[in-house]
Amino acid sequence: MSQSQPSYHPAPSASSVTLPRLSCDTHCHVFGPQSRFPYPEGVAFRPADAPKERLFALHDMFGIERCVIVQSGCHGYDNSAMLEAMAARPGRYLGIALVPIDVADATLADLAAHGVRGVRFNFMPHLEVGASAQDIVAFSHRLADYGMHLQIHLAPQLIAETGAILAAAATPVVIDHMGRIDAAAGPDQEPFCALMDLMENEKFLVKVSGSERASARGVPYDDAVPFARRLVETYPDRVFWGTDWPHPNLAGGPPDDGVLVDLIARIAPDPAHLRALMVDNPQRFYRFED
Repeated sequence: MSQSQPSYHPAPSASSVTLPRLSCDTHCHVFGPQSRFPYPEGVAFRPADAPKERLFALHDMFGIERCVIVQSGCHGYDNSAMLEAMAARPGRYLGIALVPIDVADATLADLAAHGVRGVRFNFMPHLEVGASAQDIVAFSHRLADYGMHLQIHLAPQLIAETGAILAAAATPVVIDHMGRIDAAAGPDQEPFCALMDLMENEKFLVKVSGSERASARGVPYDDAVPFARRLVETYPDRVFWGTDWPHPNLAGGPPDDGVLVDLIARIAPDPAHLRALMVDNPQRFYRFED
């Protein structure tokens, strides 16, 4: 893709939702700036810069005080841009890295010391698959030594098969974006049923992010809300929320993040569920130290 591809909404709207203190965005990215953090050759997508300053401004606007930055595939295994953003807000911003499964122990130790809490693997058609599910399970034993977990981004048709293998992991397993389900297929669709079955195993956790990706109707993404709400109500202590800013590889361009924040009130209308989703679950699982 061209480096001129839009990276984020230029003027997100104000949200009507007042978030609890210490609310956390558990899934977002930083891209570049490429003048300091150039993309490696051969990456699948090359978005325009989405630097930490824009991310910080977005969070400040919505009252989001904590964050987990997820390393993006466009930067490959060079986690430098993510680490720099984390260091700019120490203790409040943590990370999820991309590493090869043959990464040195010294590198894992260094990442953990700098606030990296997990490693992400992709099973999506548009992204490079870093390892097989079986190899990832074996690798999870090394992650456990450093207090890290697995984060998995997988296509919906792979939830049942891949999830069954990952159940043997030595660490918790976080599923991205509600398993990338398609809201148009309805609540009885096989991928969502597989996700609900997977969540019966307490090893698994899920991010109720990506409503803008799941929706078939577009703004305000009403058709995606019931899926997220059901996950929150059924597994209230194992759910997280995230913006997915700046929304890479999203058809139609970046969404208005104010609209996505507004959805939180409908995803978690119960005050106890809201606090668990936005504050308590991230605090417990990611171990914020601020």
